[in-house]
Amino acid sequence: MGRSASKPPSPTFEEPWRKIPSGIKEKNLQYVKNYQPHNTEAQHIRVLLQGPVGSGKSSFIKSVDVVLQGRMTGRALVNSTAGVCFTKKYTTYTFQKENHQTIYPFVFNDIMGLQHAESKGVSVEDIKLAMKGHVKEGHKFNSHSKLLENDPGYNREPTLNEKVHVLVCVIAADKIPITHEDVMKKMKEVREAASDLNIPQMALLTNIDEACQETKTNINNVYKSKLLKQRMEEFSCLVGLPLNCIFPVKNYHSEIYPDDDIDTLILSALRQMIDFGGDFLNIIRF
Repeated sequence: MGRSASKPPSPTFEEPWRKIPSGIKEKNLQYVKNYQPHNTEAQHIRVLLQGPVGSGKSSFIKSVDVVLQGRMTGRALVNSTAGVCFTKKYTTYTFQKENHQTIYPFVFNDIMGLQHAESKGVSVEDIKLAMKGHVKEGHKFNSHSKLLENDPGYNREPTLNEKVHVLVCVIAADKIPITHEDVMKKMKEVREAASDLNIPQMALLTNIDEACQETKTNINNVYKSKLLKQRMEEFSCLVGLPLNCIFPVKNYHSEIYPDDDIDTLILSALRQMIDFGGDFLNIIRF
C-alpha cells in the first residue's frame, strides 16, 4: 500500500494573532465623531499619506469618506490604471459631518507617489517640505524639479494647521515583494525625517484581499493569515516601523454598499491616526 500524501500546512493560524474586540466598530466610529483637538491653536489634525505609486493612498481617503458617511461616495478621485501616478497636486481632503454644516477636525493630504527613478514621482525633499508645512495647497509637483523657496508653491511661514501632525506610510500587501529597493529606501528616509521633527508615524497595508486568498474569501481571516503577518513583519523590518503601528485595511473598490468588516479595519487605523495626531498636538501645547 502506497504512503498517503502529507497534508499541506494551513495558510491560517487557528487563532487570530491580533484580536478585534467585539463592538469595536461602533465604539471607534463614535470616538471619531466626538473627537476634538485639545490644542486650541489647531483646528484639525493633518495626516500626510506617502507611499509608492498605486499603493492605495487616494483609495483610502475615499474609503474613510464612505465609512463616515455610511454610504458610497464620489470623493477623492482614484485612478484604476496600475503604475500610473494619478495625484499630481498637493491636495487637502476634509470630511463633512452628517449635518453637512460642519467638518471633522482632521484632514488628509494626498501626495504624488514615490517611484524608483529619480526623474519620476515625488521627490523625498518635497515630502520633507510638506511635513514642515512649506507646500501650498494646490502646488503641482514636478518630478524633474524640487520645490524651491522662490517658487509660487512655497509657503514661507507655515502655521501649526499647515504642518503635518501624523505621517502614514501606505504600501500594497501584494506589491511588497516586487517593490523596488530604492522606493523602500525613500520611504525610510521620509520616515527618518519625520522622526527628526517628532512627527508620529504609522503604516497602512492595503490590497490585503489581493495578496491573500483566505482574506479575499473572508476578510475576518486578516489576522489569521500567515501570509499577511509575514508581509507586515517584512515591511516592518524594511522601513523600521514597529508591528503595532502597521494596520492592514481593505479599501472600497468594487462594493456598492458599505460593509461592517471593511469599516472595522478602516476605523481602527483612523482612530490610531487621530490618537497619534492628538498626542503630537498636546506635546506642542505643553
